[in-house]
Amino acid sequence: MSNTLNTQDLPPEGGFPSVRYQRNLPKRGPSGSVLLLGVTLISAYGLYRLGQTNLERRNIPTSKLFYRDRELDREKYWSRIHLIPLLQAEMDRDLYRRTLATQAREQEVMSDVPGWKVGEKVYHTKRYVKPTVVVIDE
Repeated sequence: MSNTLNTQDLPPEGGFPSVRYQRNLPKRGPSGSVLLLGVTLISAYGLYRLGQTNLERRNIPTSKLFYRDRELDREKYWSRIHLIPLLQAEMDRDLYRRTLATQAREQEVMSDVPGWKVGEKVYHTKRYVKPTVVVIDE
């Protein structure tokens, strides 16, 4: 073998400086227990309000809710009173549209019958008779 001296690479005297591997992140936001407490409080308040609303809907008089119950009933009745004309007008428009469609279909079906008058009243009266059979187009 050769006479050359093999030297090994060694650390410096006193050692290498330490490597910083620790994460130094700042603490951000509330802890998990604070978040859990917040969610619990919000859920409890929501369930309380739900229970109060259910009592109000059932008209169970409590000391705080008695006036609100009467007010809710009054509001419900007046909303129904105000909606009736709107719903009636909608039903009238639908009936008129269906009557026109029925008369068009009657004209088509009875076109070969002599003397047939489309839309003539079946009942011989001067009073209005609401149609009882509604033909639904297929």
